[in-house]
Amino acid sequence: MPELIRAYIKNVLIGFALAAVFVAGLLYWDVMGLWRLVSHSPVGWIAVLMLFVSNGVIFAGVQFAVAILLMADDDDDDGPGGGHRVRSDQMVPVPAMAPRPAQRRR
Repeated sequence: MPELIRAYIKNVLIGFALAAVFVAGLLYWDVMGLWRLVSHSPVGWIAVLMLFVSNGVIFAGVQFAVAILLMADDDDDDGPGGGHRVRSDQMVPVPAMAPRPAQRRR
C-alpha cells in the first residue's frame, strides 16, 4: 500500500477516535441537555450517530491536513530566499500619463 494512503487511513482513524471522545464528552457532561434529549427519545441514537459522523469527518480532515503540513522539509531554509533584490538607489520614478476624462456638456 502506498505511504500516502497508509497515512490517510491512519489519520482518518485518529480523527474519528477524537470525534468519539468529543461526542462522549458532550453526552457525559450533558452539554445543553443533549444527554437528556437523546436518552428520552426512541430515535436518539440516530442523532448521536449523525453527531459522531459529522464531527468525525471534520476531525479526520483537520487531522490529515495537519499531518500533511508537518511533513514539510526544512532543507530549503538554508539561505535567504525571496527572489532578486533591487537596491533602492537604483530605482528611478517613472511618470505615468493618464488620459484626461471627457467633459460633459450642460
